[in-house]
Amino acid sequence: MLSALRRISITLTRFMGVIIIAFSVLALWQPWLFAWVAPHISVLLGVIMLGMGMTLHWQDFSHVLRRPRDLGLGLLVQFACMPLLAFGLCHLFSLPPELAMGMILVGTAPGGTASNVLTFIARGDVAFSVAMTAAATLVSLLLTPFLTWLLGGVWVPVDMGGLFLSIVKIVLLPVLLGLVLHHWQRGLVDRLMPVLPLTSALVITLVIAGIIAVNANSILTAGPAIFAAVIAHNVLGLAVGWAAACRLHFTPPRRRALSIEIGTQNSGLATALALAHFTPAAAIAGALFSVWQNISGALLANFWATRAITSDSGEKDS
Repeated sequence: MLSALRRISITLTRFMGVIIIAFSVLALWQPWLFAWVAPHISVLLGVIMLGMGMTLHWQDFSHVLRRPRDLGLGLLVQFACMPLLAFGLCHLFSLPPELAMGMILVGTAPGGTASNVLTFIARGDVAFSVAMTAAATLVSLLLTPFLTWLLGGVWVPVDMGGLFLSIVKIVLLPVLLGLVLHHWQRGLVDRLMPVLPLTSALVITLVIAGIIAVNANSILTAGPAIFAAVIAHNVLGLAVGWAAACRLHFTPPRRRALSIEIGTQNSGLATALALAHFTPAAAIAGALFSVWQNISGALLANFWATRAITSDSGEKDS
């Protein structure tokens, strides 16, 4: 039974982009099917964060912590690259204030948990990816509200305290609960482990469909600028992550991990913050980013999965 669930989980993950596109189109066509999800997005994201916390264990990436330089440099790239790219793209495409705020929230969010699965498929450094996601999630408690206020305040007033409390409830508390369960209920966690990726995949798909459903009319009338900005944000994030990793002399598996980590944002969190503190239109960027990053991430991960890693100096075709 567990092996069957594991196979289903791997299959769904590989076709995550196609599944999300299908559900997104359905949500645009028949919004009523998923509109009920919107009020529960924060809870659903908490479920994903709980699952992430249950998978975390210091021994799983202790070798990463023995080299804090790479982790620190990765976080620096994460919280410098994506917020500034979002800010620049908002001006480049002359986005209206609500859409611009959504872009800023995506840029200041931490890396998404999907990056860990994509890194695994890409044969990257999964331990480093997990460490990056966990560290970025904790650092985001302070940096996301501050950077959103600093960059997004140009367009819309920002309540830093409210954003901080929302992140604590949606991210920190569920992750800590997951860590506690991992430590004190190891048997239960081991039994649940095979279904956690499948559960996360299904919940992420449901969250994206719900976001698109409540913003269906706005998305259909948003115009090409927001679509172009979202795609550029993700693609540039992947490219900058790879270039920075090469420049910093990361090993090839870690280059793949950093590229995916930088380009894959926790857009669900950005959307939940947008709905809680701003307008529904501010959630459009997060919804579109959720769909696109899973498409581009799946394509990139599957491409890298066919490439052999030879040495620290480079890669060649398998």
